[in-house]
Amino acid sequence: MAPGKRGGVRGKRSNHHVQRNYAERLKDLNLQSSEESDSESSNNSQCSDNSDNGEGSEAAFPICMWDLNHCDPKKCSGRKLLRHNLIKNLKLGQRFQGLVLSPVGSQCVSPNDRDIIEKFGLAVIDCSWAKIDETPFGRMKSPHPRLLPFLVAANPINYGKPYQLSCVEALSAAMFITGHKQEAKYYLSKFSWGHSFLELNSDVLDIYGACSDSKSVIEAQNSFLESVNKENVDSRPTWPPTDSDTESEDEKV
Repeated sequence: MAPGKRGGVRGKRSNHHVQRNYAERLKDLNLQSSEESDSESSNNSQCSDNSDNGEGSEAAFPICMWDLNHCDPKKCSGRKLLRHNLIKNLKLGQRFQGLVLSPVGSQCVSPNDRDIIEKFGLAVIDCSWAKIDETPFGRMKSPHPRLLPFLVAANPINYGKPYQLSCVEALSAAMFITGHKQEAKYYLSKFSWGHSFLELNSDVLDIYGACSDSKSVIEAQNSFLESVNKENVDSRPTWPPTDSDTESEDEKV
């Protein structure tokens, strides 16, 4: 799940024009829904190929997760990272000193969090959006809980949906924003659709990565959403037609 559904960084997440704009960009990337049926064996082959190509580099800091067992193990990106020894499980009640991506965070991930991640690591809460209200966030404690700003999922389960990122997308987004771009690429390279997450969100991730603190990331998010909304409004045909529209049609006749 993506830690951005609650708190003060939601922006205009319900605006259907923003969602449509990103859905169109997803289509441009030629992503096919058939990727949902990728078998584990093809995924393993993809992992090997990507590792051989040297895409990115493994994180030198701890990567962890609290797994609430809400997801289908065959489709869970956190479970797949666990199978490849790229993430460690935390127990409920166990405290994590690093940065935790959580819907109950009071600040947004920012480049200012780079030192925290490098010293203490990065963790995510693996739970279902459908069971968000029954998730015991109080038993997953950290001095550095963080939300993620507006981003769009490229995973097959929540394909094209704002905020509803998989575990690997959430972790990679936090890595990218805090300047750990090679690590973000490495983790996403373990999934056949992983590269599409960075391609889809490339513009806004670069914007967030150029900020300084949580406040500036939120401001950048809101400005970005406003620009996307304006772009959709400007491209919408007007009705009834204006005088200039009528005149141009008369000239064609």
